[in-house]
Amino acid sequence: MGDAMAAMLAALDLADTGARTSEDIFTGPSVWMPNGRVFGGQVLAQSMLAASRTVPEDRVVHSMHGYFLRPGDVSLPITFAVDRIHDGRSFSARRTQAYQRGEPILSAIASFQTEDVGIEHQVGMPEDLPDPESVPSIAERLRDVDHPYKDFVLDRPFDIRHVPSPLYFEVEGEHVAHQAVWMRTHGPLPDDPALHRAALAYASDYSILEAVLRRHGLPWLTEGIRMASLDHAMWWHRFGRVDEWFLYTQESPNAIGGRGLATGRIYARDGRLLASVAQEGMIRVPLPRP
Repeated sequence: MGDAMAAMLAALDLADTGARTSEDIFTGPSVWMPNGRVFGGQVLAQSMLAASRTVPEDRVVHSMHGYFLRPGDVSLPITFAVDRIHDGRSFSARRTQAYQRGEPILSAIASFQTEDVGIEHQVGMPEDLPDPESVPSIAERLRDVDHPYKDFVLDRPFDIRHVPSPLYFEVEGEHVAHQAVWMRTHGPLPDDPALHRAALAYASDYSILEAVLRRHGLPWLTEGIRMASLDHAMWWHRFGRVDEWFLYTQESPNAIGGRGLATGRIYARDGRLLASVAQEGMIRVPLPRP
């Protein structure tokens, strides 16, 4: 777990190249993945951090919309080019392009705002879910499983606890289009608020499409299944630490044409709504033979 935490923190520690032409240029490594492809949550978090390095310190990210354009290669560094497309009295907008081999793998726009006051409300956190301490960890659930995929899901910087159960190898219970997941990092993080917001973006990509899979009784290891994130949108509402338990509720309103849409809400344990998320993914399942 310590190695996974260190790898995530290393990936989020972007290097400033010092280049100042029409764009600000940063670089960063990738966390190892067994399929050799860059994890979407990682490049999202890195893109947001790169953009945040170009705005005044009193402006914090409140939204980001990104498109995954090509699969990234974990063996290569990623270059992040940030275009300062707008600076107003209260808001700043930045476009970040993540490149490998001279081609973009992600294109995203993020918006930042100075702290402000105004009207406030939120949707409440579900009240009928178990506390994270009473939900088995992945290690506990997979204790008797002997499969290489087990090592991959255990080697993550986050403690992920599914309600009602994970769907790595099988889908237990009803085939419904919703689920909830408790999460926190396996260890403490530095106090930097931008790092916690980035880590929340990192975590937001782990399980959101599972709401689509659960509805159709499809575990991750379904034979012949092909999946890829197409886009990702995130809105940060309130600050919360990701090294403390947070609840990620997820549902899928629609799937059609080889694509599935999922939305999510992220709550602090005390019920504050920290963020909202939406993602559409390509999900192709082999059709049964006639």
